[in-house]
Amino acid sequence: MGKKRKHSEANVPEPTKKDSDAPERPKRTLLGWKDPAPADTKESSPIFRNKEKVLITCSRRISYRYRHLMLSVVSLLPHAKKDNKVESKESKGATLNELVELKNCSSCLFFECRKQKDLYIWMAKCPNGPSVKFLVNAVHTMEELKLTGNHLKGSRPILTFSANFDKDLHWKLLKEMITQIFGTPKEQRKSKPYYDHVFAFSIVDDHIWFRNYQISVPHNESDKVDRGGLDKITLVEVGPRFCLNPIKIFGGSFGGPTLYENPFYVSPNQIRALEKKNKAGKYARKVKAKTRRKRHELENPLEVGEFADMWKE
Repeated sequence: MGKKRKHSEANVPEPTKKDSDAPERPKRTLLGWKDPAPADTKESSPIFRNKEKVLITCSRRISYRYRHLMLSVVSLLPHAKKDNKVESKESKGATLNELVELKNCSSCLFFECRKQKDLYIWMAKCPNGPSVKFLVNAVHTMEELKLTGNHLKGSRPILTFSANFDKDLHWKLLKEMITQIFGTPKEQRKSKPYYDHVFAFSIVDDHIWFRNYQISVPHNESDKVDRGGLDKITLVEVGPRFCLNPIKIFGGSFGGPTLYENPFYVSPNQIRALEKKNKAGKYARKVKAKTRRKRHELENPLEVGEFADMWKE
């Protein structure tokens, strides 16, 4: 057999180094050529992203109307998380703060029911505060009202506040807390990128009144609303309705130093005691009137008439 010829090793040229100043060749993708992103020489500043999440829970022995109100609020807030009932004790603050941390939330709405009659709402920023305690009055759930308004579930709301919120410091603090808790963050996972309803918060008689309205826009070709034309837009109420009476504002989460106390607040127990006292006074007045009438009859007896004994025979 013939011997294999030895190939002389060819001098392989060294690869030329790319010039650092030369522009980078664009990459090809399925959708075409992709230009390289411009390199930022300066360090980009961190972008704030709202990751607000609200834990909504209630106390044990809550009545069905207040539970329906809580479920209505949960359905209105796509960034809310619902949890099991919590025992309403003095140590509920530590328990709720731990639950908020476990659920990876930053705020909490706690519906506390007492005597199956009175509903209190705790609105807290966890774990450092502040927190507010409200008494809830004039509760009307969606099932009770049966209004004609309707909007998409999970859509983002527009928050509106009356001009009274800018008068005092405690109203400004409440406005900021309500904005953070009830405002749906942008690009939230469960939310839809639409604004089709309005949350209206207004102050009347030192109470915060809540209303929810649908933004109704005509969709006919002839009545289509132009950009900037707000004349044909109407608001239709959806529900629920409730009224918040602020009691105290605390510096911490579910406690801490008292920042504000409502001087006009009267507890429901005092109101019921006064009503009971008035009813008891009414009964006592009736008894006194009866005894007075009997005494008057004994002191002033009727004279016997001429014909009193006519029919006895």
